[in-house]
Amino acid sequence: MSKEKTTRITVNADVLRSEIRDKSVKVLDIRKEEDYKQGHILGAVNFPLSSLLADDSPDKVLQYTQSFGIDDETPVVVYDDTFGALASRVAWTLQYIGHDEVSLLDITYGSWKKLGLETTVESPSISKKTHSLKLQPQILATADYLMPAKEKGAILMDNRERLNFLENHIPGAINIPYRMLASPQNILRPKDELKRFMQNRNLSPDSEVITYCGSVGTLSGLGYYALKSIGIPNVRLYVHSFKEWKSLEKPIEKQNDANYWDLSAE
Repeated sequence: MSKEKTTRITVNADVLRSEIRDKSVKVLDIRKEEDYKQGHILGAVNFPLSSLLADDSPDKVLQYTQSFGIDDETPVVVYDDTFGALASRVAWTLQYIGHDEVSLLDITYGSWKKLGLETTVESPSISKKTHSLKLQPQILATADYLMPAKEKGAILMDNRERLNFLENHIPGAINIPYRMLASPQNILRPKDELKRFMQNRNLSPDSEVITYCGSVGTLSGLGYYALKSIGIPNVRLYVHSFKEWKSLEKPIEKQNDANYWDLSAE
C-alpha cells in the first residue's frame, strides 16, 4: 500500500470562509501584486508566481514559506484567477519541500467575487515561523527519469492544448488538455466525472503518471492535482516540462497532419 495521507486536494468557499474566521488556515494569493492590491480574500498573503519562478530552489521556497508564517502543521490554501493552474504549481512546490497540508481553493478569485464573498485591500500582518525541509523526490520527474519510467509502464500525460501536442510532444505521451479537467464552476470536474474521464483514457489507480506541459509546470500542475483528486497516488510532475525537453535535444514525436484539430480524444 502507498503511504498516502488523506490531505484534501481542494477546499470549497464555505469551508475556507469558516477556516479564515477561525484563523486556522494560511491563504496564499498567486496573482500579480497589482491585482492583489486591488482586492483579495481576507487574510491572504500575496505570492506572485513570478517570485517563485525567479528561484524555486528548495532553500528559497523554504525561506518564503517561513516568511509567510507557515510551519509544518499550518494548513495552506492556494488560489489564483487562472483556472487553478498557477495555484497548482505553487501548491506542488510546497508539497515538494515537505509541506503536507496544502490544498487548492476549488474556484478562482473571480468566482469568489462574483459570489459576493468578502474581500479586502488590507495586507495581513505576518509573524515568521520555522518550517522543516523534507524533500519529496517521489513527486518530481526529471528529464532523465522519463524514458526509463515509460519503459517500465509509466504514462506520460501532456496537458497542453491539442494543437500544440499534435505539432510535437514527448514520444508515447497521451494528450489530456488542461481545459478538459475543469467544470464551468470549478477548477476541477467533480470526482466521479473526472474518474470516468481518466478511466476512459486507460488511467487506473495503480498507474504511475508523469504530467508535463509547455514550460514551467503550471498546466501540468493542474493535471497533477486532477489525478491526485481521484485517488491516483503515484503521480509525478515533470516540472521543467517540454521546454527543457526540447532544449536538451531529447527525442520528439510529431504528427504529420498537425494543421488541423484532432478531436478524436475529446
